[in-house]
Amino acid sequence: MNILVVDDEKEIADVIELYLQSDQYDVHKCYTGQEALDYIGSMKIDLAILDIMLPDIDGFQILKQIREKYTFPVIMLTAKTEYMDKITGLTMGADDYIPKPFNPLELVARVKAQLRRCTQYNDGSREEGDILDFGGLFLNRTSHECVYNEVPLTLTPIEFDILWLLCENRGKVISSEELFEKVWNEQYYKNSNNTVMVHIRHLREKMSAPTGKTDFIKTVWGVGYKVEE
Repeated sequence: MNILVVDDEKEIADVIELYLQSDQYDVHKCYTGQEALDYIGSMKIDLAILDIMLPDIDGFQILKQIREKYTFPVIMLTAKTEYMDKITGLTMGADDYIPKPFNPLELVARVKAQLRRCTQYNDGSREEGDILDFGGLFLNRTSHECVYNEVPLTLTPIEFDILWLLCENRGKVISSEELFEKVWNEQYYKNSNNTVMVHIRHLREKMSAPTGKTDFIKTVWGVGYKVEE
């Protein structure tokens, strides 16, 4: 597969190339926006990694021109961390957003996730409502498959249902009561909160293995749990 890397920092582009080539991807590097646009118009691209801050053309403008003609995944890469930059990129059609500095292995995992999603949509194998794929997490409700940052996770049916419910409602806080009643299909009672807490803790432990982080599922104290957009 052909991956286009657009970044005016040669050292960063070289690092990305090194890691992607180790996974047998064909990598093509451009250091200016115009060079990237010329390349996209002449070659088949499967995915682009696009820096926002370029010397000639703003990365958002390049993204806009890409989306006028092409549907391949675009991952925005930038030193900026302002929330509005992320919102702007995603609103304009970016598929993912990674701030610098970044872990190259995480970037490779994001690339694989986007290519996998694209393949599923294009080959017609995806059934509406059966798959969730975002932020490095892949869930298939039909096959009970869970992959996080390219690491398969073995979840119990309860753990899978909790994670699915939170991800399906990402950005929204789900109370312990709602979690319990929808996952266990039983009426919530006084000690049910402890049951939910134990399962959330087990989920976090399993999901921390690929990244070392335990904050994919966030606790909103006094309210419930949520997964970010």
